[in-house]
Amino acid sequence: MRWRITSAGSGGCRFAADPQKKFDQQTIFWAPEALSTVLAVSPAASKEYEFDITKLAGGALRHASDGWHAIVPLGGGKHRLWLRELPASGSMVAVELPLDRNFDIRLQAARRFWLALKQRPLGRPPLALPILTRRRLILAMRAADGWLEGNSYRQIAQGLFGAHRVPDRGWKTDNLRSQIIRLVKMGLRLMRSGYRALLRHKG
Repeated sequence: MRWRITSAGSGGCRFAADPQKKFDQQTIFWAPEALSTVLAVSPAASKEYEFDITKLAGGALRHASDGWHAIVPLGGGKHRLWLRELPASGSMVAVELPLDRNFDIRLQAARRFWLALKQRPLGRPPLALPILTRRRLILAMRAADGWLEGNSYRQIAQGLFGAHRVPDRGWKTDNLRSQIIRLVKMGLRLMRSGYRALLRHKG
């Protein structure tokens, strides 16, 4: 059991991620207003669930100017929590559910956390994307990367789908060209803060 605890005063990063490291080489923390599945947790009077978030193996904890951010591995899933203050060991907690536009997603995240505490199957994550949606998002980002590197729509199509899919004639009126243009535009929208929608609502 080793928890990683950092803060602004001890060399911690104030950003959601360290831009000098790859995303899969670091623990990324999100604020509740940015990622709808982050649960705001506070002390409660109930005594049904008593656990110490600092003693869960494989977790991560970070102190920031707005409070404590925790990633809690429980029941086969990772639950993201935000706390104004770190509760005492063994104290009771409650989940806050504001009636905002992310209530439905946050409610599902809270239920998964409750199921984990109950040691019951968690079910599908609330922000999980269908396979076809994930594939389209990947294609969009790759298409945008190709466009930003100066490649033509034809070259992007060849890179994504193979040269055999690109016609020798009639390219400007081909459906594949229209698809590539849409993918490029979608990828650019994602890069220009459009990705934030994926942190709040289902795709």
